[in-house]
Amino acid sequence: MKNKGIRILGIESSCDETACSVVVDGRTILSNSIASQADFHAKYGGVVPEIASRMHIEAILPTLREALSTAQLEYGDLDAVAVTKGPGLVGALLVGISAAKAICEVTGLPLVGVGHIEGHIAANYLADPDLHPPFVCLVVSGGHSHIIYCKDYTEFEVLARTRDDAAGEAFDKIARAIGLGYPGGPKIDRASQGGDKSAFVFPRTRFPDSLDFSFSGIKTAALNQIHRMEQRNETISVSDFAASYQNAIIETLTEHAILACQAVRCDRLCIAGGVSANTQLRSVMHRESIRAGIRFSYPPAILCTDNAAMIGSAGYFRYRNGTRDSLSMNAYPSLPID
Repeated sequence: MKNKGIRILGIESSCDETACSVVVDGRTILSNSIASQADFHAKYGGVVPEIASRMHIEAILPTLREALSTAQLEYGDLDAVAVTKGPGLVGALLVGISAAKAICEVTGLPLVGVGHIEGHIAANYLADPDLHPPFVCLVVSGGHSHIIYCKDYTEFEVLARTRDDAAGEAFDKIARAIGLGYPGGPKIDRASQGGDKSAFVFPRTRFPDSLDFSFSGIKTAALNQIHRMEQRNETISVSDFAASYQNAIIETLTEHAILACQAVRCDRLCIAGGVSANTQLRSVMHRESIRAGIRFSYPPAILCTDNAAMIGSAGYFRYRNGTRDSLSMNAYPSLPID
């Protein structure tokens, strides 16, 4: 009988998506169910943690049932349950963790806690069956801007991180300021189409002897520019402003990622996280990677935003490496990648 592979149930609830997925051998998706709250939180201009937690409670069981039904499996067909243990909103994390613990308590399946950032990196394994460590991964989202050297499937070295705001936060803030709303990244991406990226000049922050990021300066400069134009009753071209602002952030992300590859002498580069779905970021990084002689790849958009398939994939590699967590495992809202 043909080997069915290692089947991992992944659960993700770190922010405003309730997601469950079944993944085989860390590479093949049997199901990937997502209940998003994004439209609901948009009216508030961002995620409201208390509301997010309550909505996770309402969505977790239907999402679990859908994931298993789509995969045509029952709990007894699984080998382990992987769940996001951090970082994220503590109340939201606890919903997914509690569901995972309940399943493991009843079925006897092993529990594997997974870091959210590690999950984003693993999305690349689902997109590219030929991808193997070592490689460099730029992880960019609303809460994270990291450059990580993936030495092995569960061994990581942080080469750079943001010292203040993440790229996604910088997009969200300015999208609201120019009337685009939340979530800012996709809206700025769309608004920038056809815009003049040289219409406005924004600062790029660099640190001596470091590839760390800082996006608070560009965010403040953009807000000041908006206020000056409003005081002069000048009309802001949203497309030009979005294109210029986005270009400054993307150039910084790309430059640092290429330099990081060169620093560790690695010719393989990936991106992950919600901001990695940005079409301009993909285009610029692809162009600059070719110039630098670096192979570049990225996951499809559905695997860039929060999902459980990436947690199932990362959980598989943790499971294969012997990781087993107890039912006393807690949520870690500020969990670093190790």
